[in-house]
Amino acid sequence: MDIFGIKALLICALIFIPFEHLFAEQPQKVLRKGLDVDLIYVLFNTFVIKAAMAMMALGTLEAAAILVPQSVTRAVSGQPIWLQVAEMILITDIGVYWAHRAFHKIPALWKFHAIHHGIEELDWLGAFHSHPVDAIVTKAISLTPIYLLGFSDASLAVFSLIYFGHTMLVHSNLRIAFGPFKWLIASPQFHRWHHANQRTAYDKNFAGQLPFLDVIFGTYNATGNKLPEKYGVDDPIPSSYFGQLGYPFLPHRKPSKRAAPSVEAGWLPDTPGIEHVDR
Repeated sequence: MDIFGIKALLICALIFIPFEHLFAEQPQKVLRKGLDVDLIYVLFNTFVIKAAMAMMALGTLEAAAILVPQSVTRAVSGQPIWLQVAEMILITDIGVYWAHRAFHKIPALWKFHAIHHGIEELDWLGAFHSHPVDAIVTKAISLTPIYLLGFSDASLAVFSLIYFGHTMLVHSNLRIAFGPFKWLIASPQFHRWHHANQRTAYDKNFAGQLPFLDVIFGTYNATGNKLPEKYGVDDPIPSSYFGQLGYPFLPHRKPSKRAAPSVEAGWLPDTPGIEHVDR
C-alpha cells in the first residue's frame, strides 16, 4: 500500500508542473522557496490524516448504525452517483466554510491555520501545507455528515478525486478564467486572494469549492483580474517543518502589528475569553 501517497504525488507533479510552467499566473521557479518543507507536509500529512480519518470514519459509521435509520442511509446511497457527489460537495463545503472561518476568528485556532497562510510562493503543493491539527479538524467537521448519511463507496471515491484535484487547482499558479462560473466553482484567482497578505483580503473567500457560500454569508472578495501584492502572514512563522509543527503550541512573543478588522455582526459576539484575529 502506498500509505504516503508517493505515486499520487508523482502523478500530480507530472500534471501541474508543466501546466504551471506554460500558463503561469506569476513568474515562479519550480524549485521555489519552501519546496522542501512542502514535500515533507505532503508525505507526513498524507499518512497522519489517512490514519485519523480512518479512525473517525469507523467511529462515525458505528454511530450511524445506531442513530440513523437504515431507510435514510438506503435512500441516500440509492441515489444516482452524480447526485450523491453534488450533495457531498455542498454538505462538505458548508462544513469547510464554517470551520475555516472559525480558524480565522479564534486565536487558539488561528495559530494552527497561520501555518497554511505562511506560504509566500503559492503553487499546487500549497494545498498540502497545513498543520495536521488544522487539516484533521476541518475534515472531521466537513466529513462527519457524509459518513452519517451513508453515501455509497462509489460516490465517495468520485467525490475524493474531485475534491483533491480541485484543492490543488485552487492553490496552483495557473492563469485560468472561469468566466460566469466564478460564482459557482472556486478558481485559483478566488483562492489566491484568500492567501493575499493585504488588508482588503483579510477574512474573505473562505469556501473551498463553492464561492456562492461567501456571497451568501457576506465574505466574498471580488477582485477582477488583479493579482495580490504578496502572500504570507506577519506572524513570525518558523521556516522549518518541525518549527511549524510546534509553533501553535508556543506562546506568541509579539502581538500582531495588524489593526483588528471589523467583525461581522451576529457571527461571533464579543465574549470574554474569545478574541478576534486579523486573518
